[in-house]
Amino acid sequence: MSSGEADGTTAMYEETETERLLTFERDGRRAAVAQNLEGYAMLKLRDGGAAGDELERYYGFDMALDHVAELLGVAVTDLPVPEDAEDMGM
Repeated sequence: MSSGEADGTTAMYEETETERLLTFERDGRRAAVAQNLEGYAMLKLRDGGAAGDELERYYGFDMALDHVAELLGVAVTDLPVPEDAEDMGM
């Protein structure tokens, strides 16, 4: 597990039994980007964290992060992405 923080936004990367999971939180709002452990499936964007409702699927990590930034009300450049998660996406 790894984490990061920048300008009031926190990020936590973890691997579960089935997924790579990157969860962001800011001001009580949460959004998660999930990918299968093998790292070849589309990214799933979930509102409210890991167990939240799936909102969208993306091939590219950049597009998923754009949507996360929109949900949290920050610039995408303000999202702290832990090093372990930098290779997510296809």
